[in-house]
Amino acid sequence: MDGTSPRSPDGKQPLGQSLGQYLKDRRARLDPAALGYPEGRRRTPGLRREEVAQRAHISPAWYTWLEQGRGGAPSADVLDRVARALMLTDAEREHLYMLGRGHPPERHSRHAEDISPRLQRVLDALDPCPALIRNVAFDVLGWNRAATVLLSDYEKEPPEARNILRRMFLDPRSREAQHDWLSVARFIVASFRAEALQAAGDPHVQELLDELTRASPDFAAIWRESEVIGPFGGEKVLRHPVFGDLRMEFSSFGVDGRSDLTLLIFSPLSPEDKDRFRAAVEGGGPGA
Repeated sequence: MDGTSPRSPDGKQPLGQSLGQYLKDRRARLDPAALGYPEGRRRTPGLRREEVAQRAHISPAWYTWLEQGRGGAPSADVLDRVARALMLTDAEREHLYMLGRGHPPERHSRHAEDISPRLQRVLDALDPCPALIRNVAFDVLGWNRAATVLLSDYEKEPPEARNILRRMFLDPRSREAQHDWLSVARFIVASFRAEALQAAGDPHVQELLDELTRASPDFAAIWRESEVIGPFGGEKVLRHPVFGDLRMEFSSFGVDGRSDLTLLIFSPLSPEDKDRFRAAVEGGGPGA
C-alpha cells in the first residue's frame, strides 16, 4: 500500500502492514479447551501458532511467517483457511483480506458532495423515524426532520461538525447523551475500522483517523483494541433533553449504487415514546 493508507494510532505502522498483529489478537481470543486442545501451561492466552496452522491445514512455518510479516502477500486460499481456523465472522474475514491482500474495493468518502434529491426524498418519507445518510468517513450528508428533533439540527452546524466520530469523541454533549457511552463508542469505532480499510488511500479518512488519534485518548485506546464489525443494528438508550431517556432501535442499510453511503434509521421502541416523538415531529418541535 502507498503512503496514504490508514495508519495505526502511533502514526508509524500502515494498517495494511498490521496483518501479523491482527492474527495474534484473534488467536489469543480462542479457547483451547473449547476446541479440544489441552490447556496445559501456556505462556500466552489462546491457541499456539502450530495449533492454528494445524486447523488451517498449512505449515507452522508459513503461519509463523504470516504473523511476522514475511513471505509476501498470502493467497486468497490461505486467508480463507486461516479465517476458518480462527473462527472469524464475515466482517472479520473481510478485514483479514483487507490487511493481507491489500486490495480493498474502491470506496471513497465523497464528503463534499450533497446527496441526490431522490435520496433526500427517501429520508423525508421516513419521518417520523429519524434517519441519516453518512459516508465511509462517518460524515452526515443527509437527514430528515425527525433526525433534527432527536439528534441535532444539522442544518445549523458547519460541515466539519456533522461527523458521527467527531461528535462521539470530541463533543461532551454526545457523551452526556449516551446512557452507555463506552459501549456505543466501541461499536462505532469497530464499524469505522471495517470501512476505513475498504477506503484505504482516501485522504479524508486518513486525516480523520489522525485527528481523532491526536485529539482523543479514548479513541486511540479503543482503536488499538482491533475490533471490527460489519453493517450494524441494535438498541441503545439516548438521554434526550426534552423526552428524557429514550430506548431506540437502529438499523443500517447500504445505498444502491453508492457503496460509499449508508442509511441509518432510528425508532423509539415503546409505544408511548413513539406517540410522543411522532407528535413532536409532526408538530414542528425544536431540534435537540
